[in-house]
Amino acid sequence: MTAPQRTVARLDFAGLVGGYGSSMILRGVGGAVMPGEVLFVLGRNGVGKSTLMKLLMGFLPCREGTIRFDGRALDRLAPPERRRLGITYCPQERVVFDELGVEDNLLLMAPPGAAARLAALTERFPLLGRRREQRAGTLSGGEKKMLSFVRGAIEDHGLVLLDEPTEGVQAENIERMESVIREQRGQGTAFVIVEQNLALAERLADRWIVLDRGQVVESGAGRLDRAAVLQHIQV
Repeated sequence: MTAPQRTVARLDFAGLVGGYGSSMILRGVGGAVMPGEVLFVLGRNGVGKSTLMKLLMGFLPCREGTIRFDGRALDRLAPPERRRLGITYCPQERVVFDELGVEDNLLLMAPPGAAARLAALTERFPLLGRRREQRAGTLSGGEKKMLSFVRGAIEDHGLVLLDEPTEGVQAENIERMESVIREQRGQGTAFVIVEQNLALAERLADRWIVLDRGQVVESGAGRLDRAAVLQHIQV
């Protein structure tokens, strides 16, 4: 009898230790997300969520632990090499190139032949279509987040890391973001999302982890357990 095929995780990480200089923010953090799944990373401010994203993308070194993308070790790869493998990163801060126009921001990382995808996304987010020529630095914080999100969606990579994508974004545009995530998830894209919006996490999460003091204190698969999360994020 033929053995069932084993699906390799799009991203799995284990035992991650890292931080800034001699200060280790994360201690033994692990998680995984399969193709076509969304992993939410939750927790209070300052518990290491953004640090985790920087470790996953290679902007901070891993002192210990392993990171694998489609089964391939990433530990020694620089951020540009990870991007070439198929990883998109939309950071929490410095999310756009302020001196460039909106359209230039969108096209900067776009792959060849992305014109149709760009047109479809700017139609879905009409504010960006109306402001193609506007300098990105003049947008509001929430508008910059939206621009960063759409730029990442245009890349059409197998894994997308989103750090606080809905921060400052209007409700109608959060709904548009959610619909894009659902569509791309249905096409096999995996997402790791740092988010404070628990309602969004409840609707989208396939897996979730909660960080506190640099460690995973709660995790689960399937529908988000709001009570379990709240006990760790409420002050």
